[in-house]
Amino acid sequence: MSNSFDFDGATSFTVGTIGEPGQRLFLIQVRAESRCVTLKCEKQQVAAISQYLRQLLADAPDAHDRPLENTMQLAVPIEVEFVLGTVGLAYDQRNDRLVLQLDEVSPTDENGEPDPDFEPSRVRTFITRGQAAAFCEHADDVVTSGRPLCIFCGRPINVDGHMCPRMN
Repeated sequence: MSNSFDFDGATSFTVGTIGEPGQRLFLIQVRAESRCVTLKCEKQQVAAISQYLRQLLADAPDAHDRPLENTMQLAVPIEVEFVLGTVGLAYDQRNDRLVLQLDEVSPTDENGEPDPDFEPSRVRTFITRGQAAAFCEHADDVVTSGRPLCIFCGRPINVDGHMCPRMN
């Protein structure tokens, strides 16, 4: 059963994690009034959304309506609605808002073909340029707060070290 969530104006659009570095669960959360939708996602998706939002913001006037820092934290309790698949981003110049469409990942069969009967859940929201800029800054902090990277191979180093292919 698919769910559709439409937010004309999100009061919060943020990202956060649960768990320890190396085993973190990445979450995107959209809140408006009394509703809150949490989506499970990948670290690379967070980085890509941030990068694309920055590209959209580069062509727009500076944002002065930044949200308060405490609105960037995940709201609890956390109940994941679905796993994030495709993301659509656009700028609505007439209303001076960014539009985000976050779709559920579609299951595939053993040949990698999508299920034709599957109707994905979807979150569609409008956010301000200030919210987008704050999301980008916060997303950078969340993405880089994981395991340190090896200076030789660039791979993450676990608590117990790692087997660096360049140090053999």
